[in-house]
Amino acid sequence: MGFVNRMRRMEKLPDMQQAAAFYGTLAGEVVASLLRARLRLLWPGEECEGRTLLGLGHAAPYMRCWRSTAYRCVVGSLHPSAGQVWPPAGRTLSCDATPSALPFPDLSIDRIVLVHALEMTDHARGLLREVWRILKDDGRLMVVAPNRTGLWAHLDTNPFGQGQPFSHGQIERLLAASLFRVERRDAALYMPPVFHSRALLRAAWLFESTGRHLIPGLAGVTISEAVKDVYAGVPLRPTIRKRLMVQDAAEHLVSQKAFTPVSHPSTTSDYGVASPDRSSVGNS
Repeated sequence: MGFVNRMRRMEKLPDMQQAAAFYGTLAGEVVASLLRARLRLLWPGEECEGRTLLGLGHAAPYMRCWRSTAYRCVVGSLHPSAGQVWPPAGRTLSCDATPSALPFPDLSIDRIVLVHALEMTDHARGLLREVWRILKDDGRLMVVAPNRTGLWAHLDTNPFGQGQPFSHGQIERLLAASLFRVERRDAALYMPPVFHSRALLRAAWLFESTGRHLIPGLAGVTISEAVKDVYAGVPLRPTIRKRLMVQDAAEHLVSQKAFTPVSHPSTTSDYGVASPDRSSVGNS
């Protein structure tokens, strides 16, 4: 009953505070370990060696994947009330951030991870434009979001049941509209969202390995890796123009009186040589 009471108290907390409380439970630790294993496969530690990584949303439980190898790992909370401090001991590498004005210079971050971010904000495109601004041109973005067809998105006793869930296609279109190109797609969290059963929690890894093959559409989260599409442009309305040929151009200029024929009052050329009378030449 103690666990059930804790879950009921969590339901009354704001979204991001609920996320922090959830990851403090045994179920939250199991979920974080499952997702960290998947993120490490996509971004191995050696790939992040010497790089600057930023986690936005509630990404603290996942940044430990790369803390030992990255040059710097920073956590940015998009909801100041969440009180996200990371790491728990030692020098703090966390900050509060506004989705539409991230406190980082242009082209300053090598890799960015969004967890409990897109689904929790009302300004997803504004956030992604800021992510595009601070991400280096050769940088990479990882988006972890609730899967619309999964069970976790429909149970509000966990942080993946808060906010707006997405399908793979919706995430891809949202990223494309913000000048990102998805290069890899993945999914995770196949265990059922039942937190009071320790037997199910112990079987989490079994659910993860078998669910990937048996029920791929029921994953709890979608994972999308994207890069900046630096060559993408804003589409303009096509303009239909008539090709103007040389003959047409001359007739057009005459009809518009764009120029007036110049008369030659003198029959002497610029070189002091008398020019022939044009009228007499025509009559001869």
